[in-house]
This record gives sequence, C-alpha cells and structure tokens, in this order.
Amino acid sequence: MKLSRNLSLQECTKSPTAIRLGILNHPSVEEIANLKLIAKNVFQPLRDYYGLPIAISSGYRSKELNEAVGGSKSSHHMTGQALDIDADVMSNGLTNKQIFDYIKNHCEFCQLIWEFGSDNEPAWVHVSYVENDNRGEVLRAVRTSKGVVYATYSPVL
Repeated sequence: MKLSRNLSLQECTKSPTAIRLGILNHPSVEEIANLKLIAKNVFQPLRDYYGLPIAISSGYRSKELNEAVGGSKSSHHMTGQALDIDADVMSNGLTNKQIFDYIKNHCEFCQLIWEFGSDNEPAWVHVSYVENDNRGEVLRAVRTSKGVVYATYSPVL
C-alpha cells in the first residue's frame, strides 16, 4: 500500500526488532490514515525537494514494539504520527542536517527532534505530524549521565 507517491506502508512498519522478537507490527485503519497525513505533509515534500530516495528508520510501532525498543510511553510512533528519517542509510549525499533544516523551514509539524549525533549532524531526524495540533516544537535529544534529555533546539553557529 502506498502512503504517498514515494512512501509505502511496508517502509513505515518494517522493523528488525519486531522480526527478531516475533512482534506483530500492523497499524489500524486510523493509524494508517495518520501515516498518510505525515507522508503527504512532511515526507513527500521533502522527497520531492531533494529528488533522492529517503529512508525511514522507524515509522509506526505497535505498543509492544515501542516498549521493546525503549520508546516513550506517549510516542507518536504508536499512533502512526511520527517518522524517524536517516539519510545515512541511503548513502546518496543527502545529510540528516539537510533533512532537519528542510523540515524546520518548510513543513508543518508537531515535533522535530535533532536526535543525538554531533553539533553539526544529528544521528537521525524524528518528526511528528498531528493534524490540528502541529505546534512546531523543535528539540534536541542528548544523552547525559541522568539519561536522555530533550532541550529546545538552538543551532550551533
């Protein structure tokens, strides 16, 4: 099933962890509708702008899968409203920073997170899209001795 011209449901539900642990990762009709919204409003504009394949490292996660990967108990992944995008998977010259900056500057979103990495490049980009609740929150995730901390994003100049 296609969620948009360049994104399939399979790309948004495939999980090595789910396969390894035998976890079913099948979204409901409502969750598929949410995936279509994020595909239409974030993924496809990004894909069209760069004209390059873009990999989803995590899309929809069932509650069981989300627990298995240590996801937040309120993760938008469980409702089909979030994607983790990782340019490194495709090795096509596109960077995670370019993806992050494009979404920040051109898309409507609920949350956009610079996930770990360095000051110059996130390890991957998390974005959520929640119809009628896109607050445009931009964060940076960092690991500290006390665990993961989410802080307001501010670019390093």
